[in-house]
Parts: sequence; structure tokens; C-alpha cells
Amino acid sequence: MSTVSMTVNGRKVSGECEDRTLLVHFLRDNLHLTGTHVGCDTSQCGACVVHLDGKSVKSCTMLAVQASGSEVTTIEGIAKGQDLHAVQTAFKEHHGLQCGYCTPGMIMTITDMINRHGSDLDEETVREELDGNICRCTGYHNIVKAALDAASKMGAGQQQVAAE
Repeated sequence: MSTVSMTVNGRKVSGECEDRTLLVHFLRDNLHLTGTHVGCDTSQCGACVVHLDGKSVKSCTMLAVQASGSEVTTIEGIAKGQDLHAVQTAFKEHHGLQCGYCTPGMIMTITDMINRHGSDLDEETVREELDGNICRCTGYHNIVKAALDAASKMGAGQQQVAAE
């Protein structure tokens, strides 16, 4: 057993886990942050995407002990109280979700995209960088619309990019 300490959604946390515990399971089982989903456990679907030190990572392919000392942001940590993050709002406005299972990972991936590309984000880049996120319901059209709308609004200063 190892003691893992990290900052999750702005709060310092620690817990004991087996050395082989994946970050996704530490978040869900130890911290009860169930917005990060387990989809495939093989890095194919992207349902488990979180931000580690400001960059998106698939938490099903990373051990919790590897994240010790890092800052982790989950889907639960990007809204400001009752105010949704711009990407969450865009998903709602553009019907970018159906069953919702992939949505947290999509939102975390797109937020990272916008952090890196800003309002210069284009459709080709969104589609290319979402290659590691699978949605079996929407066909991606509304997800792409939501990503571009959020990038435009965030670039125009309507909402600051989530501090990570």
C-alpha cells in the first residue's frame, strides 16, 4: 500500500491505495468523484479524461501513485459553483450529448484543446484531437459545434479558462 497525496479540484487530498491502483479508480473509489467514467480501461474511449497539471490525460492508463504531488482537475472541478464552465454550457446549448457517458471526458479534452488553441480552434483540429474520445450516440456533429462555440466565447473573454 502507498499513501497518495495530490490536489484535486483545488483541494489537497491523500489516501491509501495499492500501488497498482489506476488514477481513475482512486478518483472514483477513494475520493467518490464519479464524474470521471471508466469506459474501456485500455485508453481507447476517453471517458476517463482528467487534467493533470493542466494537461488532459486518460486516467485509466495512469497509476494513482504517478499522480502523487500533482494537481488533478476532474469534471466536478471546472464549474464555478452553480455556473457551468463555457464548454459545459456549449454542450447544453448545442445538444452535444445524448446518453452522457462520454461527456465528462469530451468536455475535459475540449477544455484542454481550448487552453492550447484559444479562439483559433477550428473544426479540423477539433475532429483530429477528439480522435481518442469515442461517442456512440451523437455522431460528433454537435460536439464539434459545442467545442467551436466555447472556443469562440472563451476567446472573446466571456469566461476565463478554468484555472488548473
